[in-house]
Amino acid sequence: MGAEVVVSSSEPRLQQLERALDDIGVTPSHKKILALILFGVLFDVFEQNAVGLVGPLLREYWGISAAQIGFLNTLTFGAAAFGRLGSGYIADRYGRRTMLSINLMLFTLGALICALATNYTMLAAGRFIVGFGLGGEISIAVTMLAEFCSSRFRGVAVGAINVAGGGLGNMLAPAFGLTVFAFFPGPDSWRWLFGCLVLPAFFVLLYRRFIPETPRFLVSKGRVEEANRVLNVLASGKLGKGAGSATKRYLSEAAHGAHRAEKVRLREVFVGPLARRTIAVGIAVCMTYGAQISVLTLMPTILMAQGYTLSKSFAFTIVMQSGSLLGAITASYFGFRFPRKRVLTLGAIAACVIGLCFGFLSKSQPLILAFGAAFQFCVLLLNTSIWIYAPELYPTRVRAFGTAFILALGTLAGAAMPLVAGRVFDQYGIGGMFGMMAAMYAVFAIALTFAPETFGKPIDGPDAPGESDPCTAARASSEATASAAS
Repeated sequence: MGAEVVVSSSEPRLQQLERALDDIGVTPSHKKILALILFGVLFDVFEQNAVGLVGPLLREYWGISAAQIGFLNTLTFGAAAFGRLGSGYIADRYGRRTMLSINLMLFTLGALICALATNYTMLAAGRFIVGFGLGGEISIAVTMLAEFCSSRFRGVAVGAINVAGGGLGNMLAPAFGLTVFAFFPGPDSWRWLFGCLVLPAFFVLLYRRFIPETPRFLVSKGRVEEANRVLNVLASGKLGKGAGSATKRYLSEAAHGAHRAEKVRLREVFVGPLARRTIAVGIAVCMTYGAQISVLTLMPTILMAQGYTLSKSFAFTIVMQSGSLLGAITASYFGFRFPRKRVLTLGAIAACVIGLCFGFLSKSQPLILAFGAAFQFCVLLLNTSIWIYAPELYPTRVRAFGTAFILALGTLAGAAMPLVAGRVFDQYGIGGMFGMMAAMYAVFAIALTFAPETFGKPIDGPDAPGESDPCTAARASSEATASAAS
């Protein structure tokens, strides 16, 4: 499978694009685009938590088993992995904006099916559709924000996605569910929860018609005039009709005949220079996502095994989640200030140490809460930093697919690792389980040594991070010289 990508004297124009984004900086247009994307991500996370919120009601009124409830989550996360891969391919071929709208429509359709479900099979089908839309939503959001912003600000913008999702979303989801149940009590209250999740997606679908295509994608397809219009929209601070009506030319047209189309296959992320970073960061994301979901899934069980009641275990878990929000916010700030690999490596070392402390030293309530919140801080710091890092690893022509593939690996690891962690906990206790978590973060740190640094560097062109193909570089250089001479 492949996508048609326009290749031309790209270095000069990509340098023009980098300068244009740097000169434009952060405008009200960027802030509006960020707000619209974050609003959708917030409700995506509410939807991810929906099965856990309605599970007790489904058991009471439908009589389904805990295993059936768990299977609904498995369906959702499994579909999310496939949704990320499919969305990445479509976004690289037809555009980020197109795929963003498709994901929202899938999300809305799935939520509506869940709200109207008359049996378990129909509910499961709705959750599968929701998962497909959810997976694509996050990966495309990460890619778009990375491409709208200059190298200086893209870390903050992409990091904000996990502030809204992994931080605020996970903390506010229980409150959202309790509010819906308070307004709509009774045996159909779970339907109302799914129904309420349809409405925000519908409004965001209307609002997102104001979000333009990213200028990097347009340049990669040779649509320079459209890219100039989008840059004017960003500079104007306005979205919608009439925005960016100025005719400032940030990018110049290439000489006649300078464009040459090449067939670029998405398997490019698995071969050559890009394969090394795909493997390295893919291993790292499997470690941190697997550890995060394992701890979230098993924490109440761990606490009850230490003698705490179910209600106290849930209360402790909520307190520990406060570390998640702080970790996401810190990662967004660090994305502006510090190199990616330094943040990821030091964060992994800290997670390794704190995991061991939780496993072997948490003998009292204050220590449990302190080490638990600190561990969640490290987990969200690392996961958010991975979101910032992943889109910077790939050129525009395969960025959406490369980013989606890495995040899909994390989703699959999050689905599989709790099974392994549960068995380790049963056999070796809390020390054995968190010892395994510490080992996973050690693997995380080692894997990252094989990936390039991207902080402060352009994500396209000859100065992009990582190895470059000498033949391609030489050809691009000669084309640039010919273009300049003409």
